[in-house]
Amino acid sequence: MKHPVPVHALFCSVSLAVLSFAVSAPAQTAILPSPTADIDPLWAYAGTWTVTIDHFDTAHSKALHEQTTLRNACWKDGGYLACNQYVDGISKVLIVFTYTGKNGIYTSYQIPPLGDEPGKGQLILEGNTWTFPWQTGEGDKTTFFRVVNVFLSADRIDFRQEFSTDGVHWTAMAHGTETRVKAN
Repeated sequence: MKHPVPVHALFCSVSLAVLSFAVSAPAQTAILPSPTADIDPLWAYAGTWTVTIDHFDTAHSKALHEQTTLRNACWKDGGYLACNQYVDGISKVLIVFTYTGKNGIYTSYQIPPLGDEPGKGQLILEGNTWTFPWQTGEGDKTTFFRVVNVFLSADRIDFRQEFSTDGVHWTAMAHGTETRVKAN
């Protein structure tokens, strides 16, 4: 999966067990969890951010310093949270998040403009550390990638991009900071 510009951006699945219980117990009314409750943490990505990133010279990246403005125009409806992600004013990707029903694991769907092939990935929330993992493979060789976002506050994210050939030892491809732009 090709990961879009770093995102420093959930419909609750109801298990078959809960559904079968609700069907087998007609005298009781099943109370299902709100599909929006688990998606709310992802609102942290909404808004405009100043992004500074330093890329390193590796097998999967070239040395480069960048400073951009990232705007995540987000909305939610039911169990979905979607963000149209703009980089320096240009819409780059629409990202749709859903909740998998598993503690802290979300699915993300990246829909690029101009009809390019969409992507699918995961977002794993562990406290203030949010990780987007993915992998690519050629023959018997798999390369693992991840973007790790560490929320230092509601308005600052430190992040890094890494790759690994074994999923254990990671090589830094880039690191950077996102700072929320305050509305005037």
